Amino acid sequence: MDQENEEAKAPTSDNVQESPVAPTTELELTIDKLQAVLKEKIAEVESLNDRLLRLQAEFENYKKRAARERGEFVRFANEGLLLELLPVGDSLEHAAATTRSGADAQGVAEGLDVIRRLFQATLEKVAVKAIEALGHEFDPNFHQAVIQVESTDGLDNIVVEEVRKGYLLEGRLLRPAMVKVSKGAVPSSEFRVSSVDEDEPETRSPESGIYEP
Repeated sequence: MDQENEEAKAPTSDNVQESPVAPTTELELTIDKLQAVLKEKIAEVESLNDRLLRLQAEFENYKKRAARERGEFVRFANEGLLLELLPVGDSLEHAAATTRSGADAQGVAEGLDVIRRLFQATLEKVAVKAIEALGHEFDPNFHQAVIQVESTDGLDNIVVEEVRKGYLLEGRLLRPAMVKVSKGAVPSSEFRVSSVDEDEPETRSPESGIYEP
C-alpha cells in the first residue's frame, strides 16, 4: 500500500511543466533597458529644448541691439561729414565779417577762392568728386542741358558753360552738372544758284550736281 502511494507521489513526464521564471526575467530586463533609453532621450530632448530657448532669447536680444545700433547710425551717420564742413562755415563767417569791415573786392574774392578750395578738399575726403564738364562732349549720363547756344567755332554738342557743378560719389552720379551746350551750324543739303537768263534761282543738289527748277 505504501509503495503505491509513493509511486503516485513520484513525478511523471506528463505532469512536469517548465518554470516561467526565465522568460519573465528576460522581459523585465528588456523593459528596464527601454525605460533607461527613454529616460536618456527625454533628458536629451529637454537639454535641446533649453538650448533652443536660450538661442531664441539671444537672437531676440541681438535683433533689439541691432535695431538700436542702426537707429544710432542713421542719426549720427553724417557726424564726420559735418565736422569736416564746419571749417568751411567758419571761413564763410570770416569772409562775411571781412566784407562788412569794408575790405577791398580783391581781398574778398581771394578769401572766397580759399573757401572754395577748402570746400572741394572736404568733398574729396568723403569720396565726392566734381564732374569735369566744361569743354567736354555733352553726356546725358552726367550732364543736364539747360539751353543750347550757337557755336562760335563750329563745334556741336560741346559743353560751353557750367551753370551748376555736378558731382560723383564713389564714382556714382550724385548730381548731374547743369550745362549749356553748343549748337553747330546745320549743314545745308542743298544750295541755290542764281540763273543768268532766269529771274528765279535754281536749286542744285551738291551730291548729284543736278539743277532743279
